[in-house]
Amino acid sequence: MGVVEGTVRAARYIRRVVDEELDVLCAGAAAIALEGAKAVGKSATAAERARTVFLLEDPVVRQIVAAAPARLLDEGPVLIDEWQHLPLAWDVVRRAVDAGAAPGQFLLTGSASLDSPGTHSGAGPILSLRMRPLSLAERGLVQPTVSLAELVTGTRPALSGRSPVGLTDYVDEIVTSGFPGIRPLPEQVRRAQLAGYVNRVIDRDFPELGHPVRNPAGLRRWLAAYAAATATTTSFETIRDAATSGEGDKPAKTTTIPYRDILERLYVLDPLPAWLPTRSHIRELAAAPKHHLADPALATTLLGLGAEALLHGEEGSVRLPRDGAFLGAVFESLVTLSVRVYAQGAEAATSHFRTHRGDREIDLIVERPDGRVMAIETKLAATVGDADVKHLHWLHERLGDDLLDHVVITTGPEAYRRPDGIAVIPAALLGP
Repeated sequence: MGVVEGTVRAARYIRRVVDEELDVLCAGAAAIALEGAKAVGKSATAAERARTVFLLEDPVVRQIVAAAPARLLDEGPVLIDEWQHLPLAWDVVRRAVDAGAAPGQFLLTGSASLDSPGTHSGAGPILSLRMRPLSLAERGLVQPTVSLAELVTGTRPALSGRSPVGLTDYVDEIVTSGFPGIRPLPEQVRRAQLAGYVNRVIDRDFPELGHPVRNPAGLRRWLAAYAAATATTTSFETIRDAATSGEGDKPAKTTTIPYRDILERLYVLDPLPAWLPTRSHIRELAAAPKHHLADPALATTLLGLGAEALLHGEEGSVRLPRDGAFLGAVFESLVTLSVRVYAQGAEAATSHFRTHRGDREIDLIVERPDGRVMAIETKLAATVGDADVKHLHWLHERLGDDLLDHVVITTGPEAYRRPDGIAVIPAALLGP
């Protein structure tokens, strides 16, 4: 028991950006935990390396392992899939690592973090590695010609490449999703699967974490309001207000705070933290995160928006104040997802920049461990004018050489550098 051929292994596995990181970690660490939302492909990625597999979401397997935990020490590499269903598995692995387990012996996958963040940190014997849905480069739309890892070297490389991917293609990618098992499905089935994903979060995942939902409709409204706030720093109070059904039944703050916390534990929410620099003295920085769901397709699903609705400027079932069309927000979310995947592979952190008054704002900051950064703006257009880069120039004046590069990601056809040195890159041409 434990060796499960063909259960989680993909019929035709395509390597991900995270595979490079995982190869390096497996060569030196005895246990690696792949973390992320359900359906991002953690099990398939881990199964490529596993000899023995324990599927702990299966109650029969879970009962057997609970009765004989030593079975987890079978011939490795051992994959312990959805370990959070049997937390003792984590402790068994931790003790085995402390006892000198070989590099690459254990792979754990999970779709929920532990209640105690201190127990589940990368500083311990089990290293953590985040997985997200497929980036644009991993979806195979076009061969990327620009490397984020090269951009963050600060060498200001020359740019080239043409992309056939246009606005309607990006919209299709937004609604199709980056979940590997969902995106290839026929359109109607895919929509049903995405709707089912949301239902499962409410009906199954919350109860499995010990938090049954007393008002599923209220949670769904709150999630829709959060989706409407995609790529903004809208306050949670405003999101709570928007979750009112119009009948005066606004959820209580004591209810919505647990919503947020549990959804983050499930990796369904993937907020982008604010950049708080240590090497510069820029004042009046806002600390609020930008709101993002694990995949932009979850946002469009929650708001009842398809490709045509996005292209016609519709905003779905919940409206919140925002600058520009909702399509611009979910395009930014798609780019943010991709940049986070590439930046993690380059050992860099991703955040956003905004002053308290909101007069200066930059969509993405990619920060190296030494504190030097690259700044990225997203633009739902094929062309870039001087007004689109004023905040990038402002930041360059403040940071000097600490700004490694400045970039605008577009829906346009060509990668190039403007005369002022700012890189203009179609979203599909940016890769790891």
